[in-house]
Amino acid sequence: QVHLVESGGGLVQTGGSLRLSCAASGRPLSWHDMAWFRQAPGKEREFVASTSTGSITSYADSVKGRFTISRDNSKNMVYLEMNSLKPEDTAVYYCAMRGTSRYEMWGQGTQVTVSS
Repeated sequence: QVHLVESGGGLVQTGGSLRLSCAASGRPLSWHDMAWFRQAPGKEREFVASTSTGSITSYADSVKGRFTISRDNSKNMVYLEMNSLKPEDTAVYYCAMRGTSRYEMWGQGTQVTVSS
């Protein structure tokens, strides 16, 4: 059984930085594309960034140039480095593991709050 556990969220001022971590267990991370999603209050969950098994990355336009996703397969970890944070980045951030055709394994989320 796969478990994803996010950490690193918190309260930060506008312009600040945070690094989120996602620890995976139960299956080698190297087998899967991984991604970060986020959900703000009253909004639908949205894609933030992804990294393929070949470490090809993709970003939502809203975070491009500010966020960096990375993975360490030897540690079964995925990271999201977030810089120049804005109040609109406030959300619960989720780590996700892609299955055969979609992201189907999710962590419990970690809260990121950016104060203005």
